[in-house]
Amino acid sequence: MVKVAVLDDYAHAAAGSADWGRLAGKAEVVFFDRHLPEAEAAEALAPFDVLCTMRERMALPGSLIARLPKLKMITIVGLRLTNLDLDAATRAGVIVCHSGGPALRDPRFARIGAATPELSWGLLIATVRGLARADRRMREGFWQDRVGTVLAGRTLGLLGLGRIGKRMARYAKAFEMEVVAWSQNLTTEAAAAEGARRVEKDELFSLSDVVSIHLVLSDRTRGLVSARELRLMRPTAFLINTSRGPIVVERDLIEALRGGTIAGVGLDVFDTEPLPADHPFRSMDNVTLTPHLGYVTAETLAAWYEDSLEAIVAFADGAPIRVSNPEALER
Repeated sequence: MVKVAVLDDYAHAAAGSADWGRLAGKAEVVFFDRHLPEAEAAEALAPFDVLCTMRERMALPGSLIARLPKLKMITIVGLRLTNLDLDAATRAGVIVCHSGGPALRDPRFARIGAATPELSWGLLIATVRGLARADRRMREGFWQDRVGTVLAGRTLGLLGLGRIGKRMARYAKAFEMEVVAWSQNLTTEAAAAEGARRVEKDELFSLSDVVSIHLVLSDRTRGLVSARELRLMRPTAFLINTSRGPIVVERDLIEALRGGTIAGVGLDVFDTEPLPADHPFRSMDNVTLTPHLGYVTAETLAAWYEDSLEAIVAFADGAPIRVSNPEALER
């Protein structure tokens, strides 16, 4: 019988998000509710044939894959997983099955694209109004001691005007904000179609009261926001990142927050996830944190786990689908 490990199920949501009963008699499924460091993962996952991952929560470098001799299949959300060594998997004869099946086209999940922009806007409001700090102080017996910022009449700068950035632009208009935008391939016409004004990158940082990042992490965007860009921002301005941590140079952001270069930051993503317990962000008053919740909704997880389950059923039946590395089938 095939043994399946469902990884990084932090919220104990996976079991109820898909009909795992479809694997009855074909596979045994075990849910791991916490993140496993590599050394621990090598021991805990050694008996498993299949690993079911959720986005980038679990890194699968070649060093780990080499320590999992029984591993035959990995499911991923999306077409690729940046922290998975696909070449190492292929050499080991481990197939990687990406998402994209009928579950993602199910009408029940038609609105999952709103998950990250809704979280982004909530984090934006929480950051500029100091909601997390106010909540902590209320629970400690204190009352108000800070003032917030009105969004109406302010300028939102969007780094990226793709699927998520476009929704953010619409939300900004509802809040009576001006919107400027930049990305490497954004045109003036495309920005105008979304009610935004296309500006150069430096201008975006200097003009914006809030800068929100909505770019894909790549070689071109890694470290895109550094000390230089942060110095262009106003000391009253805020930065929001719900995209990927490494787009912002972390050490530069920490120094900017400590030195008052910017007023504050709202972060849903980090260089290292889960965020280490002793990380400076956890103790800074001008930082609002969420634990990579952008896509974490009941609807999104249901769509993705159903999609992964479909691939696991096909594998258990001996007919793998959506294989990213077909060369592995020949090994």
